[in-house]
Amino acid sequence: MSKKSELAAFSRRAFLRSAATAGAAALAAPVFAQSAVDDLINAPRRGNWDDQFDAKASRSATAVVSNNPILGSGAVPNAQQAIYDYQSIVSNGGWPQVNVGSTKLQLGVSDSGVQSLRQRLMVSGDLSRTAGISNAFDSYVDGAVKRFQARHGLPADGVIGEYTLKALNVPATTRLSQLNTNLIRLQTMSGDLGRRYVMVNIPAAYIEAVQDSRVALRHTAVVGRASRPTHILNSKIYEVILNPYWTAPRSIVEKDIVPLMRKDPTYLTRNNIRLFDGQGTEVAPESVDWNAAKAPNLMFRQDPGKINAMASTKINFHNPNNEYMHDTPQQGLFNKLMRFESSGCVRVQNVRDLISWILQETPGWPRQQIEKVINARVNTPIKLAVELPVYFVYITAWSASDRVVQFRDDIYGMDGAEELALQTTAGMEQPSGSFSPDEDVLPQ
Repeated sequence: MSKKSELAAFSRRAFLRSAATAGAAALAAPVFAQSAVDDLINAPRRGNWDDQFDAKASRSATAVVSNNPILGSGAVPNAQQAIYDYQSIVSNGGWPQVNVGSTKLQLGVSDSGVQSLRQRLMVSGDLSRTAGISNAFDSYVDGAVKRFQARHGLPADGVIGEYTLKALNVPATTRLSQLNTNLIRLQTMSGDLGRRYVMVNIPAAYIEAVQDSRVALRHTAVVGRASRPTHILNSKIYEVILNPYWTAPRSIVEKDIVPLMRKDPTYLTRNNIRLFDGQGTEVAPESVDWNAAKAPNLMFRQDPGKINAMASTKINFHNPNNEYMHDTPQQGLFNKLMRFESSGCVRVQNVRDLISWILQETPGWPRQQIEKVINARVNTPIKLAVELPVYFVYITAWSASDRVVQFRDDIYGMDGAEELALQTTAGMEQPSGSFSPDEDVLPQ
């Protein structure tokens, strides 16, 4: 029987049998009937938050990341198990809405809104039922909120801010539908992906380097904004370029560079961008009519260097969209919550770690040699000895084998529910007058 057939045979009856054997208590994300939640609500009140403080609970709650990859042999059965668990949550009435008044809910606060927060976190398995129901935002609630935030790709600060509240109040029925939608996506990727591969999960804005069915590296990424999305594809990485030139796509020349040159004729020179005609002859910017109806039919190429839009590295893979992965001189972008700002290409944090891993099986390129060439600022293309599979996927809900369910914002609106696009695209577009070759903004 093939691997795909084996996965397809992973039936709902298997889940029912395992559930009957293990019981609800075995769930990593416990499911409570409404009567059980009512019992918790009516339980004796806990004391004040400060006499329940347990720093260990707060620290350990965010440990929701697994070495299991999003894709691979366990992806489909893990998603099916999550669906089974969330069906139980829905059948028992889902979870309550969390109502927050003027008080910011965070560690140390006592507020009536904490009661519904506790109940909500208990139903989803983020807070132990032994924590009880009270008005106190104690260390147990703090740890549970951080765990919830980590599962939803939010900053794990323990504070109920705008996006955390929105995520908490997505109905259980909607989350179940999201899991079902993503199960289909995972099923399409359930074949043999290769011994080593790179996976880019677009809505999660992060990258996995997978070897022998385990995650070797994870990298934060910046991906395409909604108006210029990163494309879903299966391809192969064939080349790494150290100290790359950046050549502007025609769309960016027309939409960004030409308007900037009309405002500031020194822009290209200041940013080390040179012009070349079809014969490879360099053309002086001052010889071009920047007010012409059409952009000049020239190649716009930026030299390697610190302000190069791709900084130290470009990773090429076969695709019809002129997309690639690359470094960036703007490292602060990786600290942003909404990392959906590019024109489709993918910026990679700590990219030198990734290319060292990619080049492991290409002789002559240990980490020391890579660093030496980058420091020399010499444009150096490196063909991989063996092309490496790369998968760009759109997975907004998945689960690892420990039954910790992860959700991400449906940034491109592909899941079919408006409330799953928690982060609005407002503010993601480039400000008027700024230039961004693949949205790595160069100095003005």
